[in-house]
Amino acid sequence: MTASAQNTPRKVALYANVGHELLHYDVDVAGAALIKRSAITAPASVQYAWPHASGHYLYVASSNNTQGSTQHYVTVFRIAPQTGELAKRGESLQLPVRPIHITTDIPSEHVLVAFNIPSGVRVFRIDKDFTLGEEIKQSGPIDGGIYAHQIRVTPDSRHAILVTRGNGATPTRPEDPGALKMFDYARGALSNEASIAPDGGRGFAPRHLDFHPTKPWVYVSLEIQSKMYMYRMEKGRLTSDTVYRKDTVAEPNNMRPRQLAGTIHVHPNGRFVYVANRADGTVEFKGKKVFRGGENSIAVYSIDQSTGEPTPIQHIDTRKVYPRTFHIDPSGRLLVVQHNRPVNVRDGDEVRLVAAGMSVFRIGNDGKLTFVRTYDVDVGDQTMFWMGMVQL
Repeated sequence: MTASAQNTPRKVALYANVGHELLHYDVDVAGAALIKRSAITAPASVQYAWPHASGHYLYVASSNNTQGSTQHYVTVFRIAPQTGELAKRGESLQLPVRPIHITTDIPSEHVLVAFNIPSGVRVFRIDKDFTLGEEIKQSGPIDGGIYAHQIRVTPDSRHAILVTRGNGATPTRPEDPGALKMFDYARGALSNEASIAPDGGRGFAPRHLDFHPTKPWVYVSLEIQSKMYMYRMEKGRLTSDTVYRKDTVAEPNNMRPRQLAGTIHVHPNGRFVYVANRADGTVEFKGKKVFRGGENSIAVYSIDQSTGEPTPIQHIDTRKVYPRTFHIDPSGRLLVVQHNRPVNVRDGDEVRLVAAGMSVFRIGNDGKLTFVRTYDVDVGDQTMFWMGMVQL
């Protein structure tokens, strides 16, 4: 390979769903722009997706999310190495219930799928042709907690963590406790489960976690509490003590209905961590339901490189409503936020529709975000549920 070829930036593809459709965009990282290229359909509405370690395949979990339905799948798509275009590979694997999250282990030898109702996880072998093979039978029952929302494998690929959110209390039902379910992991086998649940899981509703790229630190977003907790790992396993607790919202004393923390990502350089704040509560105005207020933002924290402590340095509005997910491009220069549905907002005495779509931000050397532009997406009666970027 010549020096000029070595210095040529690798292309980045962005994939985002509208219901069962997967949209493909080229990412102009330098120009902070998205260029729509193509679309392909999954067998049901996309819930989550995860790329193979090679970057050549995308494992897509989909479901029509209807109780009692049989339309729940994992589908493998090949990623064209030059263009990023997706092509289905093999037959979709049918699942028993709705998959909420999907990942691979570090070498991408197995796919792990998390389910929320009933809460649990299943593991499938990745065959030599990159399609999914047999399910790995576990030696004993798996404690899936209550309402799993994410499954991740630790960077050493020796442990797996099932993030179980629980459920908030209602006028007719007490709170269901949340927990981080920690497992030893070896060649698809899960064992030796341990549960991390401060105060028995009460007031603890973890949604997503992410790992520091070089330090034994884990950052967890708490959905209902709008908090971020930091944990340490010893010998690859989470310790039970919460090291740091931080608010994700800028105004923790002004919480509006349906104010929730969401996705969390550590920057590739390990110096910053980002959390989504989302709100979509409504009130009646002129015969329409309109957004009642709340924080739709990305919270930015600097990470102390000796202690792991996150310190808030920015809260930036995402310019649309309900940022369900976001992703950082592999070079760490761009952050794209996805908003899943259109929402009416009050604009003086008028009502204005804010479309679903994506917002693009540059990431500065100081970790802070600068807004660049939004892209409206017509979702019809569907929703945007997942979005991610892959380096080709």
